[in-house]
Amino acid sequence: MSGPVALVYGEALMKHQLSDEHPLQPIRVKLAVDLIRSTGLIEHSHLLPPRPATIAELELVHSAEYVELVRMLSDPKQRREVPPKAIDAAGYASADNPISDALHEGTSLVVGASLIAAEAIQGGAALHAFSPSGGLHHAHRDRASGFCTYNDAAIACAWLKQQGHRVAYVDVDVHHGDGVEEIFQSDPDVLTISLHESGHWLFPGTGFPQDSGVGKGKGSAANLPFVPYAWDEPWLYGFDRVVPALLRAFKPTVLVTQDGCDSHHLDPLAHLAATTRIWPHVGKVFHELAHERRHHSIKPVQPRLVPRVGNERQIGGRSLALPHAAVLGEPRPREQPVPALMQADRQDVRVTLKPERSFPRP
Repeated sequence: MSGPVALVYGEALMKHQLSDEHPLQPIRVKLAVDLIRSTGLIEHSHLLPPRPATIAELELVHSAEYVELVRMLSDPKQRREVPPKAIDAAGYASADNPISDALHEGTSLVVGASLIAAEAIQGGAALHAFSPSGGLHHAHRDRASGFCTYNDAAIACAWLKQQGHRVAYVDVDVHHGDGVEEIFQSDPDVLTISLHESGHWLFPGTGFPQDSGVGKGKGSAANLPFVPYAWDEPWLYGFDRVVPALLRAFKPTVLVTQDGCDSHHLDPLAHLAATTRIWPHVGKVFHELAHERRHHSIKPVQPRLVPRVGNERQIGGRSLALPHAAVLGEPRPREQPVPALMQADRQDVRVTLKPERSFPRP
C-alpha cells in the first residue's frame, strides 16, 4: 500500500432500492464490504460514512427542474400533480427507472458517498477513495436512464473540476458511460474513456469509436466498444493499448474510475465473457498511473451483476472487492471464509481474492 485509502460505506446506503424486484439491489454493496471485512482489507482502509448530497451539489450537473421533479416524484402526494408527459420525458415511464418514495433520498446518498470520496482526496485524507455504491453513469442532465437517477460519477468529476483539478474519468462497466460522456463532451478539461460492449448489441446503444467529444471538447472523449463474447485477452489488450497512453497524454491531476463488474460472463444483462482476472489488473494499472503522475484516484462503482444466488452472488461481491484489494496491494492472505450473506445457497463454498483462470475462448 502506498498511501491512505478511504472506503465510503454505511447502512444508510441500503435506502437506494428502486424496487423489490429491480435488478439493481443495494445488497450488492453490502456483499462487497462484507468481503472486504472478511479478508482483513478493512483494517487498511479509512471507513467514512455517507451523507446526502445537497441540492446545490446535484445541480452541478443536473437541471434545477429535473431535481425538483425527482423530489416531487418521491412524495406520494406531490407525484399526483406531475403530468404524465413530464414523467415520460424524465425517463420514469420505463421499468428500468421506477418511481418510489425513497427515489430522491436514496440516490442523494449515493451521490453524497461519491462526494465524500472526492472530499477525502481533495482534503488530503486519502490518496485513493472507494465508493462501492456509486457509478450511476447513465443519468443525464434532465432525465433518468438505465437504473440511474442522479449521476454521482459526473457530479464528483464536476466538483473536483470546481476545486481546480484536471479530471480523467475511465469507465470499465459493460455499458457505455453515456451520461458522463454527454455531460462533459464539450469540456476540454475532463477526459472520458469508456470500455464497453458495443452499442450495436447492448444498451444504451451509444459509445462508438467516432464519438470523441464536440466543440472545444473534441478529442476529450474516447470509446472502445467490444463485440459480444469478447473474453479476457482482447479486453485486456484493448485496455492496455488505449487507457495508459491517453491518460499520460491528458495529464490529469485526479482520476475517477467506474469499475462496474458486469463484463463478467455470468452477468445476465450483457454478453461479454470476461472473468475476474480483469479487475485486479485494472486496479493495479490505475494505481500505478496515479502514482506515476502523482495524482489521486476515486472509484465510484456500480456493479450490475445481479447478486441472486450461487456463483453470481459470490462474483458480484468479489469483483467489487478486487479493485480495492489492488489499491491496497493485497496486504492480507488471499483466501478467506465466505461472508454470511454469500453462504445463503452453498454453505461449503469458499471464495478467494485470487482471480479466476482464463474463461475458455468461444
